[in-house]
Amino acid sequence: MPSFYIGSTYLCSITNNHKAMSKILNKYIWLAETIYKAHKITFEEINEEWRKEIDFSGGEDLPLRTFHKWRIGVEDLLGLVIECERKGRYAYYIANEGEIANGTLKRWLFDTITEGNLLMENQRMKDRILLQHTPTNNQQLKTILQAMRENHTLRVTYHSYYRPSATTFEAEPYCVKMFRRRWYMAAHSPYYNKVMVYALDRIVNLELLTGNKFALPPDFDAKAFFNDCFGVIIGDNTATEEVTLRVSEWQAHYLRDLPLHASQRELAPKDNRCTFAFRLRPTFDFQQELLSLGADVEVIEPHWLRETMKEKIREMAERYGEEDYS
Repeated sequence: MPSFYIGSTYLCSITNNHKAMSKILNKYIWLAETIYKAHKITFEEINEEWRKEIDFSGGEDLPLRTFHKWRIGVEDLLGLVIECERKGRYAYYIANEGEIANGTLKRWLFDTITEGNLLMENQRMKDRILLQHTPTNNQQLKTILQAMRENHTLRVTYHSYYRPSATTFEAEPYCVKMFRRRWYMAAHSPYYNKVMVYALDRIVNLELLTGNKFALPPDFDAKAFFNDCFGVIIGDNTATEEVTLRVSEWQAHYLRDLPLHASQRELAPKDNRCTFAFRLRPTFDFQQELLSLGADVEVIEPHWLRETMKEKIREMAERYGEEDYS
């Protein structure tokens, strides 16, 4: 059966039941998007937009009763609360709109479901829509989320890239994070007595230990835990500090559209090159990211990072200078 992957969502080809669900789901998405884009909009204006959507509405009016049913559906499915101003124009708005804009789970779900429904509507073009597979076992993610919800310890068999064989240990799952289309679990290790990060695609086996519970520290904040990280590397003792990069004007366009880190800010240009500053831990994954940008980026500060990058570049140049290609 042909299928699509969006994020971690597995979208099967549409059967008759899927078609019926897809139709109502598309209407929920349409309503949420219409209100979100307008910020505030009256029912009359919503109805006007609805009538323009001929494929959905057939040019017919949107019954008020149906609209309120969809409001409930949007909240149940997407967690978006549609409320009405009880004054002035009596306009409708998304009360928790900030959750869509701030990179939260609701935003991710909103984008994922929206994209998924676009694909469902365009199944006839599936050979012309190329997607990237997310290497995650959904059953493992489900087990981890259950353990997080119920505070159960996990028995994990894990094959690290740095070990010749898999090892088995217990872990107390604190949170999960998606980075570069891969899922990671941050979990407290009773053996090492610290929080460590594990890639789900390297988990060989996972067992929920229902008789072994743990207590999540009340001061643990998942967002704050990763706040200074470029990605998911946390345990190499790299300190958080100010990092300054000078980049080409061409590369600057990409950084403005897709920042490397939440702390990114642009400084005044110098010598026809743009300067960006960050407050983060310049760990190995951040260094690899800088290398991927090639000659379009230069580390200005801190000095140790600049020297580290110079050494990596020198080693690369030596490799390419070798004449023996065997």
